[in-house]
Amino acid sequence: MLEMKKGRSKPIDLGCDTCEGTVKNKPIFLALLLTMLACVTFAIPSISRAEQSNNASPTQLEKTNREANKMKIRFVFDDRTVEATLDDTPSTRDFVSQLPLTFDLEDYASTEKIAYLPRKLTTEGAPKGSSSSAGDIAYYAPWGNLVIFYKSFGYASGLIPLGKLDGGLERFTKGSSHVTIESAE
Repeated sequence: MLEMKKGRSKPIDLGCDTCEGTVKNKPIFLALLLTMLACVTFAIPSISRAEQSNNASPTQLEKTNREANKMKIRFVFDDRTVEATLDDTPSTRDFVSQLPLTFDLEDYASTEKIAYLPRKLTTEGAPKGSSSSAGDIAYYAPWGNLVIFYKSFGYASGLIPLGKLDGGLERFTKGSSHVTIESAE
C-alpha cells in the first residue's frame, strides 16, 4: 500500500517481516526503487541482443564468419596486378588450394572471362545457383570453370559465388588475357 499526501509521511507497506512492513524514509526508498527499475530496463535490451546473437540462424553466423575471414588474391597480368577479395567458403578454400594458377582467360558471351581449373571444386554448402554483377568472381560447377564477370549477368543454376574484384575491372576487357592468379597473403 502506497499513500502519499503533501506534508505527511505515512509508512509504505512492503509486506516484509524484516522491515516490519514499513519504510520510514520515502525519498531514499523511491530513489533506490527508481535506480533498480532503471538497471532492469537497460539490462533487458542487452540481454535480448545477446540472446538474439546466440540464437542466430546458422546461415547468419556463417555469413558473419565468412566476412571476418576474407581471403585476398591477385591476378597478375603482364602490365598490371588486380587484387580481389574472396569469401570464406568450402568452394573458395578449394580454389585457393590450387593457387598459383597460370592460364589464358577466354571471353565468353561478351560478359565474362573464363578459365578451366585443373580439377573441379567442391560444391559443399554452395547455393544451387546465383546472379552476378560486374566484378564478381564465381565458379561454374557444371563446366568446372572459373568466371570473372565484366558485365552483370542474371541467375544461373550451378554458379557459385567466390568473391569480388577490388578494382581494375577494365583490365579484364582490354589487353592480353594471360594471367597468373596467386594468393596475396
